[in-house]
Parts: sequence; C-alpha cells; structure tokens
Amino acid sequence: MRIRATVAAVSGALALSALAVPAAQADDGRTWTPDFELSAPEHSDGRMAARAVTAYGDLKITKAVVNGGKPIVVGTTAPKKVTVAITATDDSGIADASTVLWIGSGLESEDSFGFSQNEEAAKCKAANATTSTCTLTVTVDPAWLINSDSTSWKVGAAVLSKDGQVVQNDVFARARLQRLSRLTVNAAPEPVKKGRTITVTGKLSRANWETDTYKGYTGQSVKLQFRKKTSSTYTTVKTIKTNSTGALKTTVKASVDGYWRYSFAGTSTTPAVTTAGDFVDVK
Repeated sequence: MRIRATVAAVSGALALSALAVPAAQADDGRTWTPDFELSAPEHSDGRMAARAVTAYGDLKITKAVVNGGKPIVVGTTAPKKVTVAITATDDSGIADASTVLWIGSGLESEDSFGFSQNEEAAKCKAANATTSTCTLTVTVDPAWLINSDSTSWKVGAAVLSKDGQVVQNDVFARARLQRLSRLTVNAAPEPVKKGRTITVTGKLSRANWETDTYKGYTGQSVKLQFRKKTSSTYTTVKTIKTNSTGALKTTVKASVDGYWRYSFAGTSTTPAVTTAGDFVDVK
C-alpha cells in the first residue's frame, strides 16, 4: 500500500493547498495583493491545512463543474487531467480562482488527501461585466491512489474579485472518482452450424491502483447481447455474473449470422463498458 503521508514532500503539486489565490491586476496595470489571507497552518508532516474563509461583500460562487459533469475515470498508470470550471459573480468582476479535489474528514485533518490545481493560471472568461467562469486543470495521478479512493470527492473552490473580495468554500461541490474498467468477448466456434452451441467467453476487469494492474471484477451482472447481421440493434439474450476471477462464460444456440457482445452497466466505483461485437458466421 502506498504511504500517502509523503505526498506533499514528494511533489508540491499533489499536496493539499489552502486554495491560495494569486494577486490581482489593478486597472492601471500594476500588480497588487488584496488584503486577505488564504494561507493556513501546516500539519506536523508539512502538509498545508486549510480553513474556511468567510465571504464578504457581494462576491458569490454560483457553480462548479468538474470534468464536464462526468465521473473522473482513472486507469493504472496514466495521469488524468481534469478541468474544473468555477463560475462566480461580483459587481466589480472576477479576477481569479483556485481549486482542490480532496477526500477526508476536513482539510485541516490528518486524514485529508487530494490534488490541487496545476501551475497554470486560471483562464477566466467573462459572461458579462459581473460574472465569469474560471477554468482550471487538476491532474489526478493514479500513482498516489488506493482502491478505496473510488468514491465521492470534495471540490474546494476559492474566488477573488477585481476589487479584492474573496470567498472560499472547502466543499462547494462533489465529483466521483472511478476505476477504469475493461471488458472482453469471444464467441466460438466460428463458423458454426445452425442449431449447434456457441460458447461466449469474456472477462470484466478494472484498475487496481495499489498494484498498477487490472484485476477481475467479481460477482458483477453482465448482459450478453446479440444483433443480427442485417440489424443495427442489439437485444439482451441473458444476464450472467462474473466468477471469482472476473471471467464470463455462457452458451447459446446458433440460429443466424450476427454479432455477440457483453455489456456492463457500471457501478458507483466503476464505469460502464461494452465490448465491440464478435461476429459468428452460421452455416
């Protein structure tokens, strides 16, 4: 199992931030630092804690969308870049934003872990004089994940207005993190005589973040589906369950030429996946 307490020491980009908002730009081009502080005390292991900052003035965060509203699906090795779009409004306009994706009992707690935004500045696009949507990128690296992390993550958001107001919400929204799934199918024999038995095998597996491999997903219901060669529509023939290694195996009678596939509906921790069709020529 990974020792995640060392994350901050290894890479500052992976450490829990305090949603620190950069300095704003004055109308005359000078850079200035607003009169507020988003920094917070450090934990004993060097990670930054965070605290809620009470908003003042009319600055409001109105929306935060992670990964286009879809679950974040991560495999075994490749880091996943995720967009976080934060919409806010203030009578002076929006200067900047910051974000962090995290899990734990609280950002000040020792059990907290997360991914802060990448070093690139937020890209803020104004909808009008008062409202902007600021887009940031967060990289979720499976090298720091354990399997129990496939759950609902908290989305912290902080925004700075052009007149120096600030608002921070440690849990403004939530985003689901899932383990990438894989599914295979093989229908045999090919070709086969009409009325004979076809055996359809396959395997459902998903990313194991603790071993960097794909392991069988056991006890899951998977649909066996078929479409005739002359059709564009699949129909479900039967539903079977994966065995103790994630394997699938069932038999059907050959009737007409067509394509066989397996389809998994997904779970809260694992996304849906469907194979391509495997063609069987019936003589």
